[in-house]
Amino acid sequence: MRRRTLIRCFSASAFVGATDARAQGYPAKPPTIVVPYSAGGPSDTLTRILAEHMQPVLGQTFIIDNVTGAGGAQGVLRVARATPDGYTLSTGNPGSHITVWALQPTPFDLARDLAPVVLFASNPQILVARKTLEPANLSELIAWLKANPGKATLGGGGLGSIAHFGALYFQQRSGTTLQFIPYRGAAPAMQDLLAGQIDLMIDQAANCLPHVRAGKIKAYAVAAPERLAAAADLPTAAEAGLADFHTAVWHAMWAPPGTPGAIIEELNAAARFALAEPKLRQRFADLGQEIRRRNARRRRRWRPSRNPRSRSGSR
Repeated sequence: MRRRTLIRCFSASAFVGATDARAQGYPAKPPTIVVPYSAGGPSDTLTRILAEHMQPVLGQTFIIDNVTGAGGAQGVLRVARATPDGYTLSTGNPGSHITVWALQPTPFDLARDLAPVVLFASNPQILVARKTLEPANLSELIAWLKANPGKATLGGGGLGSIAHFGALYFQQRSGTTLQFIPYRGAAPAMQDLLAGQIDLMIDQAANCLPHVRAGKIKAYAVAAPERLAAAADLPTAAEAGLADFHTAVWHAMWAPPGTPGAIIEELNAAARFALAEPKLRQRFADLGQEIRRRNARRRRRWRPSRNPRSRSGSR
């Protein structure tokens, strides 16, 4: 009963805020969403789907601006320092908004320097390989990696990305050693995997499932406690022989600090409307997506609550 009351109160406040924002003429022009990864990757794809379904509610199209570099940090900082008027927004994942900042001196703090708008998707990562890699299953892969330490290459977004942390986590859990090859996003890494230039990726379901289904790459396991509904024939890591290897990626939207609450509520209301649409939910499901809350828990997992380096430097 208390949860229902809270939902009703939130919905009412969001409606009032959205009405206030609309009365002030927002949005009077197309807002820009900065995606901190390359075009064609999972963050870009999911952002474009969400923006498409928010458009009818807001009466404006969205401009998608792919600002890559430094594991997503450049795009995030652009939004954190933008004018807080609702026309420059950020989407991203734990790599761009949490883990990359745990590896470098930075003045950025997620809770302080960005205003949350909506958490809109989550998907597990999948261990995939070039089609010609010899091991037939995960147990054979781990045995081959142990017999050839440092030989295999694993690609993904830049240092500090969630793919990088996934690679480190896999090595820790499996007792293996890999060469991590950083890219400016998952899309170019996937192109090299398809071309056989790298051996492995620990990639989001949204990015790799279409290629797995097409038989262009092979999948060893999903890094989740349960099988993925969109790929029910794919075993979990535990089922394939590697216990406790769980890693998922959420996607969220933020605005610059100081953005008026009415504008954030307008955007949140439009996003929630879009996320309730059956067509969007089906498109997300086909890409292995779920809609759930993970932000705070993942932040605690990947980054200590007190990091002496996180506030060094100046803006």
